[in-house]
Amino acid sequence: MDFAPTEEQTAAQGLAARIFGDLSTHERLAAAGTGTDAELWKELCAAGLTAAVEEIGLLGLVLLLEEQGRTTAQVPFAASCVYGLLAVAAHGTDEQRERLLPPLRDGTAVATGAFPARGGMRADGEGRLSGSVPYVPWLRDASLVLVADSDRGLWIVRTGDPGVGTEPVGTTAPWSAARLVLDGARGERLGGERATGEQLGGEGGREERRTDIGGAGAHREPRFGHVGAYEAVLAASRTAFAGLQAGVCAGSLARAVAHTNTREQFGRPLSTKQAVLLRAADAHMDTEAIRVTAYEAAWRYDTGLPYGPQALTAAWWASEAGKRVVHAGQHLHGGTGADLDHPVHRHFLWGRQLDAYLGCGSEVLQELGQSLVKEGPE
Repeated sequence: MDFAPTEEQTAAQGLAARIFGDLSTHERLAAAGTGTDAELWKELCAAGLTAAVEEIGLLGLVLLLEEQGRTTAQVPFAASCVYGLLAVAAHGTDEQRERLLPPLRDGTAVATGAFPARGGMRADGEGRLSGSVPYVPWLRDASLVLVADSDRGLWIVRTGDPGVGTEPVGTTAPWSAARLVLDGARGERLGGERATGEQLGGEGGREERRTDIGGAGAHREPRFGHVGAYEAVLAASRTAFAGLQAGVCAGSLARAVAHTNTREQFGRPLSTKQAVLLRAADAHMDTEAIRVTAYEAAWRYDTGLPYGPQALTAAWWASEAGKRVVHAGQHLHGGTGADLDHPVHRHFLWGRQLDAYLGCGSEVLQELGQSLVKEGPE
């Protein structure tokens, strides 16, 4: 395994770090409240970072999301890329890619996903969807929603269409979230009529995966394994949000290190205390575990290797270790960490929200165990 980023991935990560570092300031975040920083989103899209995800792959997206997480930048970057760009590019028809990808690339369209499927959405024979999903991240910004029905079919729904309702909800982290309510809304099946379980990698089948997406040499090659479109998108989203969590934790720890290096107690910096050193060291190791497992899952996804268990492993670390790190970051700030207006508190809120999104640690661990028992060793 070689997780070393390519020249393109490194350049994109550096650009993302600069934009997020310059524009995602504490003052702008406070002004955004529970909404999105529209100017920051425009800047990211104008710089070509959303469009670049097609070329740099899921591993490249993970690197970009790390930079977002470090600053807890309030933009729908993860959702729009994983539920929009990557999902349509990998599983859409040629016509859907031609029609949907351009506005997703330039940010004029924003996508999100009603994931995971929990049996609350039903599709009739005419492609009309009914049901509700209590929480969808960045739904208030989205023009497109990728919805999974009770049979795990994937449908594209436009938020402005008849029968599509959104109701703002409050969450731990300010992600412009809302409740999605569909009442006979017209859905467009991702992949068109060919999107059956057999054709998308049902039992004994295989899934096709585009490589060199968007380039002159774009083509399709087979990806073997019992992976359907729903499972593929869910695994990719878990990997992407694990990368986001790695950045959130790294940012929290960096703030804690800076605080303990400058804050003195009895004439010595707090960072010289053994208890502080050990707590910070544990947080660092947890952060690295989240990062490396996300890298592995993303690398396997990009190279066409089986990646389901690795995505679940990354999600478990992001959930369990992520909680420990953001709690440690707040704890190491002492009384300052109790200030709800302090920047480190945003990392705490994001870390807790990412712990719950797409399945908490115990749920993911159970799913991983069931997957390993079913599939057996590679």
